[in-house]
Amino acid sequence: MPLDQVIEPDHPARAVWRFVEGLDLSLLYERLRSRQHTPGRPPTDPRVLVALWLYAILYGVISARRLEDLSVHHNPFRWLRGGVPLNHHLLSDFLVEHLDFLEQLFRHSVAVLQQEGLVDFDRVGQDGLRVRASAGAASFRRQTTLEHLLHQAEQTVQRLQASVAPSAEPESSEVTPGEDVAAEKAAPARPAEPPTARQQAAQQRAARERLQRVQQALARLPQLQAKKKPEDQQEARVSTTDPDATIMKMGDGGYRPAYNFQFSTTCAQQVIVGVDVVRTGSDQGQLPPMLDQIEERFAQRPQEALVDGGFANHDDIEAVQSPAGEKAACKVYAPVPKPKKEGVDRHAPHAGDSPAVAEWRQRMGTAAAKEIYKQRAATAECVNAQARNHGLIRLLVRGLQKVKAVALWFATVHNMARGFALLSPQAATPG
Repeated sequence: MPLDQVIEPDHPARAVWRFVEGLDLSLLYERLRSRQHTPGRPPTDPRVLVALWLYAILYGVISARRLEDLSVHHNPFRWLRGGVPLNHHLLSDFLVEHLDFLEQLFRHSVAVLQQEGLVDFDRVGQDGLRVRASAGAASFRRQTTLEHLLHQAEQTVQRLQASVAPSAEPESSEVTPGEDVAAEKAAPARPAEPPTARQQAAQQRAARERLQRVQQALARLPQLQAKKKPEDQQEARVSTTDPDATIMKMGDGGYRPAYNFQFSTTCAQQVIVGVDVVRTGSDQGQLPPMLDQIEERFAQRPQEALVDGGFANHDDIEAVQSPAGEKAACKVYAPVPKPKKEGVDRHAPHAGDSPAVAEWRQRMGTAAAKEIYKQRAATAECVNAQARNHGLIRLLVRGLQKVKAVALWFATVHNMARGFALLSPQAATPG
């Protein structure tokens, strides 16, 4: 059967390909230009790699090995691949490289809907999503252990760099007929063969990467020590597997290494317009930079932000509702914490409240604010749930920059799917 007939004319894979055909891939093609006097081979078309990852994440596949297998045995992936040569190493590298292109791709996913008037920036909902990091709890070490591991890693690198594979040929000897079997039985066990040049290069690369991770862990340690009391600073620990990962409280109440994904979504159409990844388990302090990010990306600043109690920090509310400079004010809709004393009205202004905080308290006590706040769960929490359904449960990459690349892929896939729904004939309104 011809490859073009293995999937139906209205198959979602074709919609993904049409979306990719509308992308500007000049950034990727520029990096594939031929260079004189350098060896090489025909590269894989970036358009195919983009389409494969978009479709894979749409259906909950985030493993490069799994995607390689599907591109051989599953018809929609075979159709997108089109017989182009690829392997899981190429797919894995492409997933986390080209962060500048992924930023452009995310902006395009919003701009397509913005041109159709399907993005309303006035009201957004923001929430954090803690995703398990690719690091074990046992990889977190204190300063004394990290310094010891650093010394060991440095010695290993030096030893491997000084090692030279032996090149002497084994001596030959004549054996009379009938004596070869007896000599083989009497001979001692053959020593292990020395590593090849490729094996030595791999060992040196692994040792250098190990040294780099330990150095990064020691560099980050002061940041975590500063968050603890002086008497507890020696208990601060950093992972030697992924130094950027942080132990966070997860949704089930347990503590595990994770990253905090931040998504900001329009309430009217559930389009993600803001995406970031932070290394702190708390959502406090994440609202002001997200609003700045949205304004920088799309030249529009939300007028209302719906967040949960984890964002309800007085300094953040003050910064957002009474911004300095030329920034427009944004109303914060967040639940007011329950007072510790009985009989105290949580919505009445407190002594020491700034005008912005006092206005927030009073507003959240009104029926109109409570009705508006109901939209938060239907937007921010819904987007987080869909990200889980698309495979954002446990990361397979390490390092903050690579994790940010994954976040941009997921945000783009979500917006692409929303575009399919909003722009479909069934969703279109007359006129």
